[in-house]
Amino acid sequence: MGIAHSRSVSKEVQELEGKTGFSSDQIEQLHRRFKQLSGDQPTIRKENFNNVPDLELNPIGSKIVRAFFDHRNLRKGPSGLADEINFEDFLTIMSYFRPIDTNMDEEQVAQSRKEKLRFLFHMYDADSDGRITLEEYRNVVEELLSGNQHIEKESAGSIAEGAMMEAASVCLGQMEPDQVYEGITFEDFLKILQGIDIESKMHICFLNMETLALCH
Repeated sequence: MGIAHSRSVSKEVQELEGKTGFSSDQIEQLHRRFKQLSGDQPTIRKENFNNVPDLELNPIGSKIVRAFFDHRNLRKGPSGLADEINFEDFLTIMSYFRPIDTNMDEEQVAQSRKEKLRFLFHMYDADSDGRITLEEYRNVVEELLSGNQHIEKESAGSIAEGAMMEAASVCLGQMEPDQVYEGITFEDFLKILQGIDIESKMHICFLNMETLALCH
């Protein structure tokens, strides 16, 4: 996509504004960053994210990159990964990190929050089966704590198991002795994070953007 002032391209930008909620200035800036990442190619592959400093330092950087290619986040299917993404796909993913617009009504704010939480849920639900299992949750916790030399892998597993049991108590209430919690569904996920200010916590800075709307 070449951002120019032709009538056809202006219409394309308008369509992207409607789909993603970004302004034309933000779209143009993101397009420049997209071209930097892709090496001026029309698509981006996973390896294009290599050597992005903030991702290299992030313990779940590989999961963040994977999320860019997840068909669920791209709204292209219930499972699977894309080999590459184009600029519109890139904008679709970036839109999950867009802060709440002050002009939104309550229903729109609630929908935006739900979409952000669904994106996070997909990062945990690695096998796309609609549940975050203890094993999936343990893997994420272990990765998050991997940089802490004072916490061993076994301790990380115990932390994950404790968090999973807490989630079960929130979602199911008092469990029977023989009852097994099969995993966190998206509805459970919404209950667990109810009241958490996800809007201010879910932001993305690894693209080195200058606009505060994307990195704050």
